[in-house]
Amino acid sequence: MQKAVVLDEQAISRSLTRTAHEIIEKNKGIDDCVLVGIKTRGIHIAKRLAERIEKIEGRPIVVGDLDITLYRDDLTIKTNDAEPEVKGSNIPVDITNKKVILVDDVLYTGRTVRAAMDALMDIGRPSQIQLAVLVDRGHRELPIRADFIGKNIPTSSSEKIVVELMEVDDLDKVSIYEN
Repeated sequence: MQKAVVLDEQAISRSLTRTAHEIIEKNKGIDDCVLVGIKTRGIHIAKRLAERIEKIEGRPIVVGDLDITLYRDDLTIKTNDAEPEVKGSNIPVDITNKKVILVDDVLYTGRTVRAAMDALMDIGRPSQIQLAVLVDRGHRELPIRADFIGKNIPTSSSEKIVVELMEVDDLDKVSIYEN
């Protein structure tokens, strides 16, 4: 059951614009920076950030996407279960010695980010990995923190954050649901 809408379309847009400015400021521009969205919603957020960064900087930033399916530590395959669907990663440049900004929709336990870092390291060796998330809801199980946060939304463990994006869900909204 939905408890509250915490970000509407305008709030999401404003937080992404602010995040784009923060990324540029922290990195003193976008030289040697690559945005990498974690599938599925992270890639759409990365593309939106790239559009804003290009408007600000006057030149494009490279955007890639990362499939972490096979890197998840909570993936258990039983004989009766279907194989996990691997969609593949697409990072159009060599990330070695680049500043990679991982992008995801929600930061929760940190396990998705750990899996993404493992996947990145199998692709190349970035000089730095930064993390940008639309929502940080707390409850970390691993020592991972975001460098760029659209909105901190403290939640209880009985709540769920649902991010809906136009590209996937035909609307932009972040809501809290009771489990």
